[in-house]
Amino acid sequence: MKIDGNAVRPGMVIEHKGRLLVATKIQHTQPGKGGAYLQVELKDIRDGTKINERFRSSETVERVRLYDKDYQFLFADDNHFTFMDTETFEQIAIERDLIGDKAAFLQDGMMVTVQSYDDEPLGVSLPETVVLTITETEGVVKNQTATSSYKPAICDNGMRVMVPPFIEVGTKIVVNTEDQTYRERSKG
Repeated sequence: MKIDGNAVRPGMVIEHKGRLLVATKIQHTQPGKGGAYLQVELKDIRDGTKINERFRSSETVERVRLYDKDYQFLFADDNHFTFMDTETFEQIAIERDLIGDKAAFLQDGMMVTVQSYDDEPLGVSLPETVVLTITETEGVVKNQTATSSYKPAICDNGMRVMVPPFIEVGTKIVVNTEDQTYRERSKG
């Protein structure tokens, strides 16, 4: 779908110069001479490189719609993660690099959202939080106040998280998958 160059907004995905790019920042600029333009910072979806482009209102760009589909995580091997479409039972393998650090949060049977364009997976969105079990942590120091004194802990997936002093080995905690931080003690 073609849109005017000045209609690009943060989060939009466009096809420009043969690349799929997501707009990360925009700035409207109106110089003293000449027409106004939109200065856009774009990030390549496939390789992560950033570029800056100027779009005038007279230009058109191709807006791309990514297709989101839910998949269930099955298993991992050396370089790939295998997911299954729960409706068709079709399986897809996604490279480890595409998921990045968030791969540590994948759990058997976890439902994720895979973004794709022309049947090419471009990204994987995990649930906002996961429940992990603490396998190792330091003991509580006497007279230590609870205000903003966190201690390091290691979870069952090998991830290191800063937790409040009352969290002990065996405690289940809720961890934010976006910034890998402790959110709360699990109720379950």
